[in-house]
Amino acid sequence: MARVGSDSVTSAKSSETSPGSPTTAGAGARSATAPDAAGRRAHDAASNPFFTPSELPYGLPPFARIRHGHFLPAFERGVDEQLAEVAAIGASPDPPTFENTVAALERSGAVLRRVSAVFFNKANADADRATQELEAEIVPRLAAHEDALLLDPALFARLEALHDGRGGLGLDGEQERLLARHHGARVRAGARLAPAQQQRLRELNARIATLCTEFRQNLRADTAAAALVVERAEELAGLPADEVAAAAENARALGHDGAFVLSLLNFTNQPQLAALEDAALRERLLAASMGRGGAANAAVAVTVARLRAERAALLGHPHHASWQVADQTAGTAGAVEEMFEKLIGPAVAHAEREGAALAAAAGVPEVGAADWQFFAERVRRERFDLDAAALRPYLELEAVLRDGVFHAATLVYGITFTERRDLVAYHPDARVFEVHDADGGPLGLYLGDFHARESKRGGAWMNELVTQSHLLGQRPVVVNNLNIAKPAAGEPVLLNWHEVTTLFHEFGHALHGLFSDVRYPLVAGTEVPRDFVEFPSQVNEMWAEWPEVLARYARHHRTGEPMPPELPAKLREAERFGEGFDSVEHLSAAVLDWAWHTLPAAELPDADGVAAFEAAVLARHGLAHPAIPPRYRTGYFAHVFGGGYAAGYYGYRWAEVLDADTVRWFRENGRTVRESGEVFRRELLSRGNSVDPMAAFRAVVGHDPDFGPLLARRGAADAT
Repeated sequence: MARVGSDSVTSAKSSETSPGSPTTAGAGARSATAPDAAGRRAHDAASNPFFTPSELPYGLPPFARIRHGHFLPAFERGVDEQLAEVAAIGASPDPPTFENTVAALERSGAVLRRVSAVFFNKANADADRATQELEAEIVPRLAAHEDALLLDPALFARLEALHDGRGGLGLDGEQERLLARHHGARVRAGARLAPAQQQRLRELNARIATLCTEFRQNLRADTAAAALVVERAEELAGLPADEVAAAAENARALGHDGAFVLSLLNFTNQPQLAALEDAALRERLLAASMGRGGAANAAVAVTVARLRAERAALLGHPHHASWQVADQTAGTAGAVEEMFEKLIGPAVAHAEREGAALAAAAGVPEVGAADWQFFAERVRRERFDLDAAALRPYLELEAVLRDGVFHAATLVYGITFTERRDLVAYHPDARVFEVHDADGGPLGLYLGDFHARESKRGGAWMNELVTQSHLLGQRPVVVNNLNIAKPAAGEPVLLNWHEVTTLFHEFGHALHGLFSDVRYPLVAGTEVPRDFVEFPSQVNEMWAEWPEVLARYARHHRTGEPMPPELPAKLREAERFGEGFDSVEHLSAAVLDWAWHTLPAAELPDADGVAAFEAAVLARHGLAHPAIPPRYRTGYFAHVFGGGYAAGYYGYRWAEVLDADTVRWFRENGRTVRESGEVFRRELLSRGNSVDPMAAFRAVVGHDPDFGPLLARRGAADAT
């Protein structure tokens, strides 16, 4: 089921490149039920694979048996069954106990859990028209179902009685935390409101869920339509040969034989801007990226923001951000705004220094937005003698995965991986790996789905297909999705450095799910606050450049020769140049999100005033840099208007404070890497939300968060 309090029933842990949220049948099987196929529907209902637990290893969904016609009957049965289960809990004549109320609630909804995990993975990773139509239909129904669970008066009365008397229940720490989460979620959701207010709340939640789905689907279509078609190979001068070949393959797949297509990633600055020599083409590419969303999504975003503001007021908060942050590790809106104050000034000063260096390199007074990355790459070549394209032959996907990502996990945590070609995933591109613990025992399954395709949304993310829970007897099954361009058959998949770090990042989310060791699903794995969930994944990025790991995977894909020893050092030095730009574009997006969700509905702009609103917000925060557009603008900010990061995009920077502090701890605590990994796993990764996440952080590093390591990492310490 959904993360409590989200606007969408979808939930995923995403890298910085994407929102979070999740086919069809198994590999290669796509069948939709015809509208008049009543007999087939009846047969599907009788043999629906979601109605019983999977018999496959680790409960892997039986993708080879799943058809589109199975989804709606499973959603309907899943909703009905859980409502009946919750009604039985509330109607019990026995006094409430933890077991007959809280644990019973955790056991409820088995069918709905199974179908939701598979369907929303499909909706993100391999959607077709039938999937999108069902998503639009089912999302508001699931929002209403979630309200029914959160606002059920009989259930809330039992939870309130348990919560009031919790001191005498003899609960352990995880049980206390679980009771508090269930009770607090219902208070936050409006369980104490009058019936008329609750009815309005239900209407708002359903409408918001519908609009978030509409935003995502609009953006998917608009992003596909905005892909840049290039007619002549000469226009792509500067792109590595394998990227040109991938653009030709992309064009062929999209029906543009003989041309080249640059499909867009979720964020503003497309990676090709660093390499394309044609300035006019760079302008076209950036304009295509920033033009997505348009009037349709502007109108959706404004409406969503107004509805969220109304909902917050109904729940007793001055704005949506206040309501949202109260359940996060930040705690208050003031804490988030204090973080902005600490980070924005140093970031802007750092970016200004970088901009001056770029202008000098270009021989112009200032560098424009479409040219910044191109000249930044030139400066890196000249100042650090590093050509980013020269790294690619040493960064082949299979080597990065097995000898980098997997090897790092073995080095740090002792776990190992075996590919299970006998197990069918949801798409031919998706691969299944069994994960074994350090003692050889079973841990879970990891699915990797790394390639872009038209049916997949942009970005990178992690989903749980099965959530770990001792209560339910479940081991974890997790999936990582990336969007790496697929080359022609037989050609190697060569990555840029950003794609390497993204793979390590997403695998950090996967480890958070795989290492979960709790009893109750609500507090398992990645079910932690949004401003904490990115922390473990950002920590995992450190292993991409750890010398022992880098030396193992960074080898030439043809010769096997290791990356020249001077390149890693140059890479680390060159990465520092660009931190100012990265910080400003990210903070710009974060303050836009924050502004949309800290104003009352009456003060929000109309759809035609969105651009002016964005400009005013950036100017007010000192972030109106004409050459550094926000990482996301409103029309394509799917984290916020299509997912669960509303008033939460700040969380990436909040989590990076914890990440930088933890990386310092790994390097300086005096333990071996393996010993440090065991501490990090035992005290934090395995605990999920069964303990206070900030207490888990302190249990690892031994102190409250320190901004110093982040400012030093971002090259801004001297600007404070």
